[in-house]
Amino acid sequence: MQSLIDFLYRNPRSQLRTFGRFGGYINYRKMMHGRKLMEKRSVELPPVISKSDGLPVYFLTGKNYLYQTLYCIQSLSVTTATPFKFILVDDGSMNDALMERIHRQLPGAEIITQSRIGRNLQKSLPADLYPCLHYKRKVYPHIKKLTDIHTIPGGTWKLVLDSDMLFWNKPDELIQWLTKPEQPLHMIDCSDAYGYSKKLMEELSGSKISPLINVGAIGLNSQTINWAELETWVKTLEAREGTTYYLEQALSAMLIGNSSRTVLPAEKYIVNPDNASIDYNRGVLHHYVDLSKEGYFKTSWKKLI
Repeated sequence: MQSLIDFLYRNPRSQLRTFGRFGGYINYRKMMHGRKLMEKRSVELPPVISKSDGLPVYFLTGKNYLYQTLYCIQSLSVTTATPFKFILVDDGSMNDALMERIHRQLPGAEIITQSRIGRNLQKSLPADLYPCLHYKRKVYPHIKKLTDIHTIPGGTWKLVLDSDMLFWNKPDELIQWLTKPEQPLHMIDCSDAYGYSKKLMEELSGSKISPLINVGAIGLNSQTINWAELETWVKTLEAREGTTYYLEQALSAMLIGNSSRTVLPAEKYIVNPDNASIDYNRGVLHHYVDLSKEGYFKTSWKKLI
């Protein structure tokens, strides 16, 4: 009965709200057409060489997001001559054809396959000791930005970039951090988006929680992550205040706490850019969340083709 109610009532209402936020059904369909065209034409992007001795940048990606990853990397490559090493972590959807495409369009890139991830998890996060984190990996892929990337051996500090971003100018602050990382790094959000009360987050982490942390670009030290704490945090957060899409961002904010950090300036690293910022390529980096998806799918990517 519940699934029937969702099908007949709740899901259509949710879709109508989505259409309304993007200017109606016709405009929404135009945006989705732009997304499909963006994906189709991503095969035309020229190869970007990943240097084995370059600055390491991680992406969690796969079948539904590789085209966005490629645009993000392409935009980075045209703003700076700095060499990068790209590490693409399988979100669980990669196949042989997708990996062949990565090798063709990102020659030299490292792919962290599911088999490697499985071995890393077995060593650092065995399922019998961390059942909650393993369950969340199955139902909430975003948490893999923590579990699957920060259990990769080698290196302490890791910079993880979301795929739905484009660079428009040289990211001096990111390059400086990557050259000598000493403290966490993050972007500034356009509004608080943790999904949980700061009171509960601070109670569990034992630290003040800074506002407006956005994890589109997030740098953390893998060796300082206490997985037992994360297991407890997830269980307690969800037991007391339910589930949320923003869990991974909340956990990252709790890991950072009130420690010293590198904050990417909001006027340069723009979350949810407005139309003027999109039209005139303002700032260094755009993170296309919420309503800025329209400009991303309709306009921004075309500047790279």
